[in-house]
Amino acid sequence: MIMGSGSVGSGERHGNAVGCFITLDGVDGAGKSTQIRLLIEWLEAQGRTCRSFRDPGSTSLGEALRDILLHRQEIALAPRAEMLLYMASRAQLVSEQLRPALQTCDVVITDRFLLANVVYQGVAGGLSADEIWQVGHIATGGLTPDLTIVLDLPIALASERIDRTRDRLESRGLEYFEKVRRGFLEQHARAGGASVVIDASQPVADVHQQIVSAVAPVLTNRR
Repeated sequence: MIMGSGSVGSGERHGNAVGCFITLDGVDGAGKSTQIRLLIEWLEAQGRTCRSFRDPGSTSLGEALRDILLHRQEIALAPRAEMLLYMASRAQLVSEQLRPALQTCDVVITDRFLLANVVYQGVAGGLSADEIWQVGHIATGGLTPDLTIVLDLPIALASERIDRTRDRLESRGLEYFEKVRRGFLEQHARAGGASVVIDASQPVADVHQQIVSAVAPVLTNRR
């Protein structure tokens, strides 16, 4: 388990909100959906109120853009246009869902956030990672996570786990995804708050326990 930390204070990230903002990210096939479900179950067992969202998505605009970005492969997207569509979806998600939820819930969780843009369109896609971080700061209004959890997995194993029709990104091949994996390892500590990389090749229960170990101190620090 690799730990990292950012330099932005919690108050700068989401004002006087009561909620803790956690994102899960990593290569496709790493098990994010399963681990988000298990984390929510654990948090609710501790008496915490939670909400979860997916990025892109979770708003009417976001779901329409998600369909274009991932499933409308007949629509050609230049890398910069692709990046900006993700940003538009995220801007709406922050305004419509995340900031209000952080005012009322103990924990808000997203399946992906700005780090994914930096990795997929930047490190792997050829755009400047620094520029994407800058555009992302504008799109999110400065909202960054208290904790970013990256599930790391060898790409060959991740590819074996994807047992459905592959979307636009998942169809880009092993070389692209090797760059994606490297990007997560290189960029996660810039996400704004604390960050942790967890080996997702372990049994599901072991991954969950390591996520709990990373989340618990962040919750304690926000009391």
